Amino acid sequence: MFQSFEDKADGSHGKARASALRAMFDPLGIDGFIVPRSDEHQGEYVPPSAERLAWLTGFTGSAGTAVVLAEKAAIFVDGRYTVQVRDQVDVSVFEPVFVIETPVSAWLRANAPDGARIGYDPWLMTRAQVRQIARALEAVGGEMVRIDANPIDALWQDRPGPPLAAAAEHPNDLAGRPVAEKLAEIRDAIREARADAAILTDPASVAWAFNIRGGDVPHTPLPLSFAILHADHRPALFIDGRKLSNALRDRLEDVADVLEPGVFRDALEALGRARRRVLYDPNGSSEAVAFFVEETGGAIVEGADPVALPKARKSAAEIAGTRRAHLRDGAAMVRFLAWLERAASDGTVTEIAAAERLETIRTEMAEADGVPLADIAFDTISSTGPNGAINHYRVTRRTDRALAPGDLYLVDSGAQYRDGTTDVTRTILVGSATPERLGLYRDRFTRVLKGMIAIATARFPKGTSGAQLDALARHALWQAGLDFDHGTGHGVGAYLSVHEGPQRLAKTGHTPLEPGMILSDEPGYYLPGDFGIRIENLIVVREAGAVPGGERPMLGFDTITLAPIDRRLIAPRLMNAAEIAWLDTYHMRVWGALSGWPGLTGDERAWLGAACRPIAG
Repeated sequence: MFQSFEDKADGSHGKARASALRAMFDPLGIDGFIVPRSDEHQGEYVPPSAERLAWLTGFTGSAGTAVVLAEKAAIFVDGRYTVQVRDQVDVSVFEPVFVIETPVSAWLRANAPDGARIGYDPWLMTRAQVRQIARALEAVGGEMVRIDANPIDALWQDRPGPPLAAAAEHPNDLAGRPVAEKLAEIRDAIREARADAAILTDPASVAWAFNIRGGDVPHTPLPLSFAILHADHRPALFIDGRKLSNALRDRLEDVADVLEPGVFRDALEALGRARRRVLYDPNGSSEAVAFFVEETGGAIVEGADPVALPKARKSAAEIAGTRRAHLRDGAAMVRFLAWLERAASDGTVTEIAAAERLETIRTEMAEADGVPLADIAFDTISSTGPNGAINHYRVTRRTDRALAPGDLYLVDSGAQYRDGTTDVTRTILVGSATPERLGLYRDRFTRVLKGMIAIATARFPKGTSGAQLDALARHALWQAGLDFDHGTGHGVGAYLSVHEGPQRLAKTGHTPLEPGMILSDEPGYYLPGDFGIRIENLIVVREAGAVPGGERPMLGFDTITLAPIDRRLIAPRLMNAAEIAWLDTYHMRVWGALSGWPGLTGDERAWLGAACRPIAG
């Protein structure tokens, strides 16, 4: 199994480990230290060797930061982890703080002593993060202090070694573009930024640029690596040679100098000594990268990662591969949903059993199709009853809950296949519910569905951002005084990260949407302590054609995901004719695409036919 359901948290050592860290303050000349959940690449997923926050505090969420001062300490998390952090961390040692209301900078301004010197590892924080905290410390006469040797590493006696998963070529028939063409586009972007070189620290950017994939972090096929791309000569790729076969090394050396990561700092300093102007992303790259360039005489040109936008605009081959992956994944979802309807009605199926069953089905269906499941795209969110109200809930042996008749079951899952990445959420009624309960479920579910359809059917002028569309997904909920506290959608990679930027459907998604971008469309509703609802399809931006009498080029979305939506939870009276037509047409597509899938049984096809009946049928 790709997913572990063991609760790896161990906050029992929090007090001793915080004390050990504090004992290092005087020798380092600091009054506090910041421990983010990050590595040198600032990615969502980190290898075990970089789980410093978990080692210190016991917290295993995918985002968080601890700050340890001489007399107090805090751990900062967002809304996904407000429950989890209290379960995993000794709160008598680390005060949980909701980072949206009180950022690290504001907490330090209020709690750091006058003149405080706060240490940080410059490889684990971006320049933007360092600046924000430094400004806050100035208010109390304090300062940020760069610590080159992370004290956590000196204390962590059984720290794992760095990952060494084999890297693999991502062939042109899946990538759609050869490496030389991609590098030429990036060189043009470097020149346009009036820079001489660009630093790539995001392994997803490196993987895309050089058409390689790996397995160094969970659930995302990344080879941890860096790259320096020059405007006027060959790039340099910094990757541990033990990850490369001879054939892959030869292929990479045709287009780049292949070097060990241990000389990356030397290369940054060489750029500085050559007085190069270096394009650097202050929001996505480590402070150390900019420091080593500037310290030796170079100039930093701040700007976005030049790979981010080209990577987001999927090639025709990437879109075709993603569609193939969703056919395979849709068939797996049909088998899973049909099984769930039969098996869960007696209350014996648990959240873990359901997640394990889904992973097994995906594995079997992928093998039968000749495209093995490379990994799940993220830990499956398998949640029922009150657990469904916890956005990004992660089930463990301790929290595992049975799917009880009358409850809702929310399953948010995805897969990594070599031809594409999937991410789908469905909310299902377990058994039957009382009329009063069913009425509440249907009202909320239908409003969420209306929001998803509003995004799926939107037409918008070129230049429109996700922030401008986000309200469409909320309108039906707003009419009832309701809302959800997450973005409507995130970007999705092509056999890369399931959470990809810069494209987003969110209040903060200010990047204009362009054809080829893949995003999730996933509004929701959550009643704390009771239930949660989310419906998610992936969509791809496309040219929408001219509107009769219109004046501007328009864009729209195609829906990629293929999986039935639970008709039992829909209140047709809340939907207009166009919404019902969209849903019926979508279900006709699902039936047409999946009913002939060779792996499905007769019973599963019969279930699919019933699940895809017209809403009025």
